[in-house]
Amino acid sequence: MLDLAAEQLQNPLVPDLTELIVGAVTFGIIFFALWKVLIPRLNQTLEERTDKIEGGLQRAEETQAEANETLAKYREQLAEARHEAARLREQAREQGAQIIAEMREQAQAEGRRLVEAAHAQIEADRQQALQSLRTEVGGLAVDLASRVVGESLTDEARQRRVVERFLDELDQQAERATR
Repeated sequence: MLDLAAEQLQNPLVPDLTELIVGAVTFGIIFFALWKVLIPRLNQTLEERTDKIEGGLQRAEETQAEANETLAKYREQLAEARHEAARLREQAREQGAQIIAEMREQAQAEGRRLVEAAHAQIEADRQQALQSLRTEVGGLAVDLASRVVGESLTDEARQRRVVERFLDELDQQAERATR
């Protein structure tokens, strides 16, 4: 009983020395086993995860840099395309203006040619009318002169002289009248 009483008198919070030694040895064995086996595996897993995360971050940075580079190239190409489009529009405007000028020049040349042709035709018609009028007036003048003079003017040379003199006098009178 005394042992029981002594045990009861012992502090319940303080373990027995054999339990303490067995517990310390077991803890050492478990700690050594964890330190040699489990800790390296955990460290390896953590390093792999760290590498994956860092690699992912690095790949993300590389991808971002590549995307920025592609965006810069795209913007540069877009600027070049806009510049080229502006140049082509300006070139088309210049060509349009040149074509309009050429067409205007051709139209004016064609107009001048038509006017000149019309003037030539009018002059030819005028000459023909004058010739026809001279012949007709000459015939009438000869008839009239024959009646006035009382002799026949059938001689062609005489007829021509009379007609020419008559027409010259008419031309002179017309010139005086226009002055």
